[in-house]
Amino acid sequence: MTVIKNDQELIEEFISGSESAFNRLANRYKEKIYWHARRMTGNHLDADEIVQQVLLVMYKKLKTFKFGSSLYTWINKITSTRSLNLIKKNKLRSFIPFSENIDKIGVTEEDIITDLESKEKLDKIHKLLKKISPKQRRVFILRNFDELTYDEISEITGNSVGTLKANYFHAFKKLKDMVKDEEL
Repeated sequence: MTVIKNDQELIEEFISGSESAFNRLANRYKEKIYWHARRMTGNHLDADEIVQQVLLVMYKKLKTFKFGSSLYTWINKITSTRSLNLIKKNKLRSFIPFSENIDKIGVTEEDIITDLESKEKLDKIHKLLKKISPKQRRVFILRNFDELTYDEISEITGNSVGTLKANYFHAFKKLKDMVKDEEL
């Protein structure tokens, strides 16, 4: 029977020299890192690069992690910062829709039509997201896609809850107005 260890136990094992403990942590979080980076950058290759960067930072800095927040919050903050830095560096301001794999066994014509309609809506939403400021986009993504609370977002961004709520309100209002114009 495999015992599932919590983050703190794995970090302590890693600090004691267990590479496999780090590998288990990396495997636990790499998909979440990827999808957060992908939502922020809108690009698969950039997201893959950020995953590598975040895992490297984790490997180097995990020994200094203080458990003042959850490990996920710490990782998410690193991922957000790396994503924003890459966006600035590349002046990348577009969100490329997630590729949907519709080559599944048992997919019907109706499923494909539904998937295409959903993809079209996602395409429109991503196009609208690129029209709002990066800080408003970031809060909107963390709140809606990553489903974080304002307190968790505050830990990640270093901004006050009030500032985050204001950014979210403005992002939501802009997106709502744009959605009316686009007729999603």
